[in-house]
Amino acid sequence: NGWLEKTEVTLEELIKEMEAIGAKYFIVTDTSKDGTLAGPNIDLYRNLKKEFPNAVITASGGISGLADVKKLLFCGICEIIVGKALAAGRVTLEELSEVNRHAR
Repeated sequence: NGWLEKTEVTLEELIKEMEAIGAKYFIVTDTSKDGTLAGPNIDLYRNLKKEFPNAVITASGGISGLADVKKLLFCGICEIIVGKALAAGRVTLEELSEVNRHAR
């Protein structure tokens, strides 16, 4: 019921608790942006990366194309789900491969 029920636990509290028990990888989906191709919540991902520098955060939700991928990379987010942008032809595997080659 992740997208249907609200919780009193903040995202930051959850990541902090999960890191304390050894979790390192987190997929963070901004459900208000998911599937919209309206651009990701850059501030959310930038702030999470600052607060949790050792966490590997995968951004999901709203990615509309290559420019969004580059913005997220600039914020230190190197794992990005581009499902709808890829399916809609807004970005190609070749473009992503090229950006990935230069990002690492």
